[in-house]
Amino acid sequence: MSRIRHRLLHTRLGATLAAACLLFTSWSVAAPEPAAALDPFTGYLMAHFTGESATGEQIYLAHSTDGLRWTDLNNGSPVLLSTVGTRGVRDPVLLRSPAGDRYWIIATDLRIASGTSWNDAANRGSTSIVVWESTDLVNWSAPRLLNVAGGIAGAGNAWAPEAIYNPATGDYVIYWATNSARDGVTKHRIWYVRTSDFRTVTAPQLYLDRGTGQGIIDTQIIEVPGSVGGYRYYRASADGHITIEASNSILGSWTMLGNLSHLGISNGTGGGNVVEGPMWAQFNGRNEWVLWLDQYATGRGYLPVTSTNLGATQNFRTRSDFNMGGTRKRHGSILNLTAAEQSRVLDRWGSTVPVNRIQSYNHQDRYVRHANFDVRIDVNPSPAQDAQFRLVPGLAGGSAHVSFASVNYPGYFLRHYGYDFVLAANDGTTTFAADASFRRVAGLADPSWTSFQSYNFPDRYIRHYGYLLRLDPITNAQGRSDATFRVTS
Repeated sequence: MSRIRHRLLHTRLGATLAAACLLFTSWSVAAPEPAAALDPFTGYLMAHFTGESATGEQIYLAHSTDGLRWTDLNNGSPVLLSTVGTRGVRDPVLLRSPAGDRYWIIATDLRIASGTSWNDAANRGSTSIVVWESTDLVNWSAPRLLNVAGGIAGAGNAWAPEAIYNPATGDYVIYWATNSARDGVTKHRIWYVRTSDFRTVTAPQLYLDRGTGQGIIDTQIIEVPGSVGGYRYYRASADGHITIEASNSILGSWTMLGNLSHLGISNGTGGGNVVEGPMWAQFNGRNEWVLWLDQYATGRGYLPVTSTNLGATQNFRTRSDFNMGGTRKRHGSILNLTAAEQSRVLDRWGSTVPVNRIQSYNHQDRYVRHANFDVRIDVNPSPAQDAQFRLVPGLAGGSAHVSFASVNYPGYFLRHYGYDFVLAANDGTTTFAADASFRRVAGLADPSWTSFQSYNFPDRYIRHYGYLLRLDPITNAQGRSDATFRVTS
């Protein structure tokens, strides 16, 4: 169980699913319908979290054009924040409806960064998962909790949720890991429920139990078009090894094909390169698949292994021609994107905002910087990134305002607190957004420079006083000089 304390899950949804049947709203069994293709896929979108930092357990996105080399979106900052449950999420899953008209993100409701111990998280944690919903992949609903494990006797948690559309029943199977006692043994097992709307679910049923004392948290299913390798579905599970199974029915029987021990890869039992969080994807336009594995034991991040025939584990090979981008990517999921989806995503989060420094008007050798999360103006700030910010659209007030996003602390912004300035993690509240938003106006001391007017206290401006940044009313020439800055590269 000690290994469990180092990990939490990810998983992803069969992003390549494309069935013609629309979403059913009842529990009635529907006859399988023939597969129908969405528009051709041209890119890839990864949802992930980054770790146990103040903003690491939130939703991050990355984009790829080839499925192996990734670029962080939103300048490496989170795109969605959980404001429900534990106010943190891990192991996000991206899911598209078969008709391509609705999307969901589901994730573990857990925030270790708040001080929660792994023991408490596993035994007295949330039995809910967090759900976001969208019709266009870029505008998302507020997060909501969905209690999937509450019906399991003695359930301690609900970790690493996954979901997949099941054409045999016309609804979705959500599956996840819960730590509970069964037959006298307490460990993590995989359970499932069915849902048509990600708002109500059936009673939980046991899905996967390896027997003896072996717990299992990470498991993920991918649907393979044309049943390449002999099966329609393949499942990768971190159960001591990275075990590969196959089936023609999501809720039917599964055939064990083997594991990746021939590559020196295991989940601990087999030693070698110890990994977790298997994450499937199919390469666009060809019968080749990649299974990403998180090398958590060494902290090296994801490693891809690829195959053109999943029907035999000996077909997998490791790859070195990949790049994971600037942020560490933990337990996520990959959605294959159509051209229209890719365009919307990149229009929303793909633009790179330039890095700037904020120069003082009356102390032109000094620049705004954060130091131990306090904010001041300083000469030759070191490290240099402490004085580098991206002026992004205001967290409140939109494009009419700006917010100062830290370069070396993604997800952190300059905000006033008691009229003093600090560098703080965005907590998703309206108060934070208002405190971190400012209107750019002509410089109070020199109109060719810039001053920054508070969004929620418009009679106050950012100014330095004793070299420390404050939010003050400006009433004299000294104040006007102190409140004037230049945005420079």
